[in-house]
Amino acid sequence: MGPIEVLSQPIQFKGGLNALNRTLKSAMTERLCTYDDVDLDARGKPTPEYEELYRVWSEGKIGTIILGNIPVHREYLEAKGNAIIDKDSPWDPVEAFKPVISAAKAHGSLVIGQLTHAGRQTPFQVNPNPVSASETQSPPSFGMNFGKARALSVDEIQDVVDRFAYGAEVLYKAGADGAQLHGAHGYLLSQFLSPRVNKRTDQYGGSFENRSRIVFEIIDAVKKRVPDPKFILSIKYNSHDFIEGGFTKEDSQVMAKKLEAAGVELIELSGGTYELLPFEEKKESTLKREGFFLEFADRIRPHLSGASVLAVTGGFRTLDGMASAVSSKDRTCDVIGLARPLVFEPHFVADLLAGKTKKAKVLAFDSMLLPVAYHVLQLIGHKQPIPNLQDEKSAKEVIELVTAK
Repeated sequence: MGPIEVLSQPIQFKGGLNALNRTLKSAMTERLCTYDDVDLDARGKPTPEYEELYRVWSEGKIGTIILGNIPVHREYLEAKGNAIIDKDSPWDPVEAFKPVISAAKAHGSLVIGQLTHAGRQTPFQVNPNPVSASETQSPPSFGMNFGKARALSVDEIQDVVDRFAYGAEVLYKAGADGAQLHGAHGYLLSQFLSPRVNKRTDQYGGSFENRSRIVFEIIDAVKKRVPDPKFILSIKYNSHDFIEGGFTKEDSQVMAKKLEAAGVELIELSGGTYELLPFEEKKESTLKREGFFLEFADRIRPHLSGASVLAVTGGFRTLDGMASAVSSKDRTCDVIGLARPLVFEPHFVADLLAGKTKKAKVLAFDSMLLPVAYHVLQLIGHKQPIPNLQDEKSAKEVIELVTAK
């Protein structure tokens, strides 16, 4: 079986739904929804531009599309312009998200919404008084500063649990095929999981069981709100925090086994936090194999029985690299997660599977990737052409434009 055939194989989830193929568009910050610095009611409503972005991605033959990230609390955002599902917003989120989800599903992709809470990684400009598992402060990162976070009370933790469950119910009613909990990259659930950040001495801190308690309470709450067995419950979490005192690879192995036992159908592995993103420092051993986190997936795979689909996101750029990771001979993962390639080439998967290309385009720059990616998503949403970022002159002009903002 050739690499195209390998990647084209459908994926069946335990609940009965089938994905077109073994590719997944990982959640990214789109920043295309409404925002107001003062009026909380005016935050997070999907816009025609947000819908357009997912209409374009829907044409790309992606097996599973992850919407978002979507904060469940309008005061604790990852960025201005996030789509939001907040039980306190006055507008109907089901009706607001229906056209977006419909657009994303138009060509057969499964659609899952990623729910999140930024916790201590809420930018200072959004809220100077964030919350977290403990009293803590995230160091400056990506040009952003963060306020000192206070520890959530037990009652507030229960409110967070309810917000995630409410978000999943909204997604279900709006037509989504599932909900994903964002437990990676240093956001709130990741903050609870990390002993470096979580210094609590109650039932939500200390042992792994206590630190992970909020995650499994959310899983239980989602199941009660959405009892449909076809609704895919997913989580994205770190294979490793890559920082001293953080969530470890041993933690991730235990986590995988517990998640599968709890009925999570799709596990997406990533890694790092705002303090250290490992994919910014490419090791030679990683480059030879592509995916940044495959070595951790190798360790996690034996802890799974096969009931959960395992996806790995980060570093995949070639058809051969992707096919190798999911080949039946020594399958490290079941699904390939893609992010940046789908920003600069929204139809990348369709082109791969049609034999039009064998690898992602090589950009003419290797710095300012995230700001340029945000800019390109804005262009797509506003139906503007994507500049030729393989050309040095064109890339320089875009970087100058982004820097000037």
